[in-house]
Amino acid sequence: MITAVGLAGYAVLMGVVMPPRLIRARWAHRAPAVAVLAWQGLMVTFVVATALAVYHLAMTERHVHDGLVGLLTACGLAAHTASAGDTPPTFGDVLVIAAPVVVVLLPAGWLIRCAWRARWARARQLDMLTLVGEPAPEYGATIVDYDVPAVYCLGGRSARVVVTRGALDVLTEEQLRAVLEHERAHIAGRHHLLKILVDAFSRAFRGLPLARHAKEQTNLLLEMIADDRALRYHSRDALASAMYEVAAGRTPEVALGAGGSGVLIRLRRVLTPQPRPHRAAWLGIVVATVAAPLLPLMVACVP
Repeated sequence: MITAVGLAGYAVLMGVVMPPRLIRARWAHRAPAVAVLAWQGLMVTFVVATALAVYHLAMTERHVHDGLVGLLTACGLAAHTASAGDTPPTFGDVLVIAAPVVVVLLPAGWLIRCAWRARWARARQLDMLTLVGEPAPEYGATIVDYDVPAVYCLGGRSARVVVTRGALDVLTEEQLRAVLEHERAHIAGRHHLLKILVDAFSRAFRGLPLARHAKEQTNLLLEMIADDRALRYHSRDALASAMYEVAAGRTPEVALGAGGSGVLIRLRRVLTPQPRPHRAAWLGIVVATVAAPLLPLMVACVP
């Protein structure tokens, strides 16, 4: 029981206490890639700790004290020596074993559903672009005859960068090249997959602070990562002015846009750069992120 309470407390720490602290962390916007990893670590740790807490609450004392062997045996993944007192598992035993499995399968099921829906939405957008879009090989993009300035991309195998006619009218050549580099960074980094992952987690654990904040912050941090990529080749003024021009442009839900989320926060970050965290600092964050989901496994699986 003590182990179950400790694991449940650890899950609460990851799912409720840590998200606001990570949002307020000053280093997050200075190292967005590391911050995205930290959010992913919180999500994995919450699922692991919750599943193991449920396991310790539901399983018999014999399996709990057997540690990892008991866990694998209960799940049918390890054989155990039969004895005269052994009895076949009852329906109640099956339900008890299923409880922690459901905690893991819930986000996995939502992940499959969200991935399928995103793929269907992207295919629909690509079909529409085939009808109304005009290829622009000089930009590596598709031009859409729409007055509102907008630039966005569709990820996946048939990745596409889309630019509206309104964006072409208001952006200079340098500004356009900057936002195009921003969108190519999304495609190269496969950011659409991370977007699907956090969307699935937020749907699986509705109401959980971690679920809400992880989705919001990951989307913002992915835009910052793309901003940093664009700044390698273009000036801050060009990128910032381009972001301002396309900020009001609406993009499909499945797309990633240069206007994107948190434009004001990103504009301030682009125009007033801050030094990146020291290598030792972000290395420590990475180590802590990787170790966080291993701690409940060590607690729960050691006899």
